Amino acid sequence: MAFKRFLAGLTAFVIAFAASARLNVSSSGVIGGGDETEKGEGATLSASHGGVRADVDRPKPQYMLHERNKRIHGLRPFQELVDAAPAGSVLSPPPGAYAGPVTVDKPLTIEGGGQVTIDAGDLGTVFFLKSDDSVLRGLRLTGSGGSHDTDDSCLDVRGSRNLIENLVIDNCLFGIDLKQSNDNAIRGNRISSKPYELGIRGDGLRLWYSYRNLFEGNEVVDVRDMVAWYSSQNVFRNNVGRRSRYSFHFMFAKDNVVENNRFYDNTVGVYLMYTERIHVRNNVISHASGAAGMAIGFKESSDSDIEGNEIIYSAVGIGSDLSPFQPNTTIRFRNNRFAYNGIAVHFTSELGGNVFTDNTFEGNLTDVAQSGRGNEALNRWSGNYWDNYQGFDRNGDGIGDTPHEYYAYADQLWIEMPPARFFKTSPVMELLDFLERLAPFSSPELTLRDERPRHVKPVAGVKS
Repeated sequence: MAFKRFLAGLTAFVIAFAASARLNVSSSGVIGGGDETEKGEGATLSASHGGVRADVDRPKPQYMLHERNKRIHGLRPFQELVDAAPAGSVLSPPPGAYAGPVTVDKPLTIEGGGQVTIDAGDLGTVFFLKSDDSVLRGLRLTGSGGSHDTDDSCLDVRGSRNLIENLVIDNCLFGIDLKQSNDNAIRGNRISSKPYELGIRGDGLRLWYSYRNLFEGNEVVDVRDMVAWYSSQNVFRNNVGRRSRYSFHFMFAKDNVVENNRFYDNTVGVYLMYTERIHVRNNVISHASGAAGMAIGFKESSDSDIEGNEIIYSAVGIGSDLSPFQPNTTIRFRNNRFAYNGIAVHFTSELGGNVFTDNTFEGNLTDVAQSGRGNEALNRWSGNYWDNYQGFDRNGDGIGDTPHEYYAYADQLWIEMPPARFFKTSPVMELLDFLERLAPFSSPELTLRDERPRHVKPVAGVKS
């Protein structure tokens, strides 16, 4: 009897907890949804696809006007204009500054014309978009709070098929935050965070369980990261990212496209973690510097294409850890330019499965570094241009007569003992490397073998 009473009490507790948390369970039995590309439309979180939107947002505190910064005390609340506008109408407010926060929960087009500012007075989130088929254009959103606990942001998007265009977002902890929001277009916005230290800024752009969104022509500077978690089939095109930690960080996010972007002065350009089928093409990634600097990184990711990118002036061009991870898959690198990097390609695991064809390697301190020994055959190299190739092209076909072989001499020291990398270009290490090449006192390690190296550098912009 005591055990039955215990079970009854436990059941009541679980029911009460679920009710208090307001968890909605979809028809497929998935709490909070799942990857629609794998579980089908029954698990889709968007109401527009027949699923149930789970209320996963942490409750946000409500603030009275007198608690907010005094600069907005005399401003008209923008919410009054929204409440008075009929659903489906166009709201063109008079130019000027208005007080936030604002919630839009009906289809509405808001045209700011670049002359409307909404300021939340440094508390909470500035703008909540909780509708489908709305348009936000030409607004300036500013003055969110600074709390990571409540994810204070300039714009929370909780709807689908919206257009968010030509916004200026500044002095906000987080920029644009999408959760369970599909088929939105976010174009031409300028986003920056609060003037905090890098690690405690908010993300300029964040996706969570959001699908088929387009992010195009945005400028994101001085934020922490741009992240996509559990979000698939999104396109990130023609964006600019500067002075942040991760330009884009994907985790459990499949079938996304990153193309024609420019990333400068970030710690990491694009990082792919536990992802598959990502296409990274025709981007410029420059000056990913510092101890953790990396242009493109992989962590247990598979079956992706890296093509036509300019990867220059970075500490590490490609950093690969346990990738490709899935059996019988590859990661394909084609027509990329690796120039003036500390290490162009660094493999920190021994899985292999990377295929490099028609890439250009020039001016790098180290072209390729491979942890472990005897792994040169695990990755495939063909048709790449190496500025340190020492062969000839006697028949003039553009391909070297002998294979290009790349050996690690004194580099073995810092590959085996990473802290020694600090001394990589010191006079002592350079002397050791010279002596190793002149009269090896240990067996050099073969890192790669390209059977068909290019003898002539490809013309820029011309793909093979």
